[in-house]
Amino acid sequence: MKIYTRTGDDGTTGLLGPGRVLKSDARVEAYGSVDELNAMLGVVRALDTASWLADHLVGIQSMLFSVGAELAATAPEPLAKLDRVGDAEVAKLEALIDRLEAELPALTSFILPGGSVLSAQLHLARTVCRRAERRVVALSASAPVAPTLVRYLNRLADLLFVMARRCDRRAGVAEVEWRPRGTST
Repeated sequence: MKIYTRTGDDGTTGLLGPGRVLKSDARVEAYGSVDELNAMLGVVRALDTASWLADHLVGIQSMLFSVGAELAATAPEPLAKLDRVGDAEVAKLEALIDRLEAELPALTSFILPGGSVLSAQLHLARTVCRRAERRVVALSASAPVAPTLVRYLNRLADLLFVMARRCDRRAGVAEVEWRPRGTST
């Protein structure tokens, strides 16, 4: 099977359901942002030489494929065949956040993204996750979207922030707190 089909050369793409839409369609923007997030998490996994995040990230990346498929589904038949994101997956993210956060000092201010390379990549992934969340919310204004998808992406962004903090802590890199201009350091 060839990787190219030429069917998208006119600027349209097929979905999981009948018909084609422009590649700039809100649905394509939503699942495209989720795909971009998945790729970012692949970069994080590649940089995680200690492999302490790998098990978590592989599961999350698999779930992101499910999120993307659900966003691409426009008909009940393909949607019914999908492994859909539910409240249990959101609860898993919350449990992991709680576990990792228990090992960190309490936040007293905003943290500037950066620190270790792994932390910086996690912060970048977090921002891509927030964009994906915004795209899914935008799609929900014009098409039915399961509210669980928004909750999952919201919680995932929180998890990526906590993971970034934990990476800096493990690497012995101090977090840099944001200070408004005019305040002392």
